[in-house]
Amino acid sequence: MSSRPAAGGGRWVEVDPTRVARWVEGFADRHGPPTTTIEGYGLLLAAPDGATAELHAPPGAPVTGDVPGFVAAAAAPRRLGLLLARKGAVAVGVAAGDELTVSKVDTRYVQGRTAAGGWSQQRFARRRDNQAKAALGDAAELAVRLLLPQAATLAALVCGGDRRAVDTVLADRRLAPLAARRADRLLDVPEPRHAVLVASIAAARAVRILVRDPA
Repeated sequence: MSSRPAAGGGRWVEVDPTRVARWVEGFADRHGPPTTTIEGYGLLLAAPDGATAELHAPPGAPVTGDVPGFVAAAAAPRRLGLLLARKGAVAVGVAAGDELTVSKVDTRYVQGRTAAGGWSQQRFARRRDNQAKAALGDAAELAVRLLLPQAATLAALVCGGDRRAVDTVLADRRLAPLAARRADRLLDVPEPRHAVLVASIAAARAVRILVRDPA
């Protein structure tokens, strides 16, 4: 389980689906038995002392009206597409439950920034931009080859890395069926590698909970 501050107050907690029921029990122990309301994102738990917890359904999981149903849906195995992109690196994969069944990582050199000024700096900037565009073009081809044939079987496409890079890849018209399945969640990942792709499965399946304590 991980935790980080949330914009606007409160904190985000990421919980493995199999541990959500226990987490809700702990929330009730600390704040009193909550009322449960179904929302577009999942469930809202409101405790008697004013504490709230928003349980956001993971990508591809249906929203249900009570905690047991929510937990069952979140923990159920489903097929997820994964697309991680950062500048010169991309990783794509398909996960069936928590197992990676299809994967490919591609890295292409993109020149770093230079401290030089004038025409030299502009020349390096153009070269870097061209290298980045070529790398993202390769990433789109990889997604077409490995992910597009699986699109109809995916519960969701979960992306990670740099949002601009991901947006550029999915702007390819051929990938429209994948873009239509893209989840709102964007995973915060380092430069894509195979180990990063494997670790992203747990992050993609995690239940995100926005916790706000009593005022």
